[in-house]
Parts: sequence; C-alpha cells; structure tokens
Amino acid sequence: MANLPQQLLDVLRCPVTGSRLVQEGAVLRSTAEGPDGGALTYELDEGIPVLLRTELRAVRAS
Repeated sequence: MANLPQQLLDVLRCPVTGSRLVQEGAVLRSTAEGPDGGALTYELDEGIPVLLRTELRAVRAS
C-alpha cells in the first residue's frame, strides 16, 4: 500500500477527536485517545480514507 501524500495527512482529522491522523500501513490512526481510551483507526479503501465512526462502518459493511 502506498503512503498518502503528506499534504493530505496534514489536513485530515479524526472525525471523533479532531486530532491529526497518521498512516500505519493500510490504516490511519488518531493521535489522540478516543472515548474508549485508545487510538481510533480508519481503513484505507483503495487508497481512499474511510473516516466513518466504528458504528457507521458496521452498518456500511452490512
């Protein structure tokens, strides 16, 4: 998986915490803790960030 351009990572924010996102392989991870105390992760679908909350991702997959 190719890395997202740094210019894009500079503007992307976690929709839950508002924190910056960093790419770790095929996912983006928030730099601040979410409501459960851990970092939030978001998938990259064919190189496109899917910035949906966990509960919305579950509905999308159904």
